[in-house]
Amino acid sequence: MRVYLDTGVLVAAFTTRGLSADVVRVVLAGHELLFGASLREELGAALVRAGVPDDLATDLVRTVEGEAVWAEPGPEPGLWLRDPDDAAILAEAAGAGADVLVTGDRDLLEVADRAPVPIVDPRGFWELVRR
Repeated sequence: MRVYLDTGVLVAAFTTRGLSADVVRVVLAGHELLFGASLREELGAALVRAGVPDDLATDLVRTVEGEAVWAEPGPEPGLWLRDPDDAAILAEAAGAGADVLVTGDRDLLEVADRAPVPIVDPRGFWELVRR
């Protein structure tokens, strides 16, 4: 499965123990992780805001990028999203042919029924792969 993990899921995976960390491990072990320029830009800054030192945040971004398949953005999704960064993330996921976008972002989850790619939260992804 081609999986696009959004910034929040990756930050949670690297800064806490729990479901997001488990999701990242499962994706890396048995699926294709997708990663693109929008995610790269957001991830480093978000890790630093979460208290990760700059040099470690840079290393984590490089590590994720090295494990992932590069995602070129597709066309903008044509959905109204409160955060323009969410539109870029959704365009990357769709452009890369993601089978699923995993996010905890309520704004993205609210448009899941109209999005060009299936969107689930980490619990929904966990249930999907456990079937």
